[in-house]
Amino acid sequence: MNRVSLTVEAGELAVLVGASGSGKSTLLNLIGGLDRPDSGELSVLGSDMTAASEKELARMRLTRIGFVFQDFNLLRDLTLLENVSLPLEGAGVARRAARDAAAKALARVGLGGLGDRFPSEVSGGQQQRVAIARAVVGEREIVLADEPTGALDSATGREIMELLSGLSGEGTTVVLSTHNPANLAFASQVVTLRDGRRADADDTAAGTEAARA
Repeated sequence: MNRVSLTVEAGELAVLVGASGSGKSTLLNLIGGLDRPDSGELSVLGSDMTAASEKELARMRLTRIGFVFQDFNLLRDLTLLENVSLPLEGAGVARRAARDAAAKALARVGLGGLGDRFPSEVSGGQQQRVAIARAVVGEREIVLADEPTGALDSATGREIMELLSGLSGEGTTVVLSTHNPANLAFASQVVTLRDGRRADADDTAAGTEAARA
């Protein structure tokens, strides 16, 4: 990334667009604390991500920031309920409390009652809903989604975008990357990237790598 300035307010649905290699995934990784910027400022949920320790970043990813991936990243040998409860159990939440929260998250994405199924027993769209449930379980404040509709047909992709838009409407901040122009209709902010820079704004004046959510 090179001199990208970005502010995303709570409850926004911001969409990152641009060609492959433009920096969309890198920007998501920076916001999520998976990567660190070489320079500039990066503030997420009031935390200085450039100064945070690896332990602090890991804690944020477990409790405050959720991730959704194009290929779902579900563990095939675990039930849907177990997949969704993993972040909470990893954060030290008691198993029963984590499973109760996971059941609520599955219900929130329209999959209540399916928790005992395995990923291979549900459709691709349902698997992506499970991934979203895992991203929001425990009432996390930010969801970062990298091409969340890329592996889905257009109708199912629209359902996923409607779900993410609904989460945004409930106050969850959503930042996602996409190649699908149909997804822009759901955005409160569209950020166009080209070669690691913003192509939709003049950020020549003292720009820094900054993401605020």
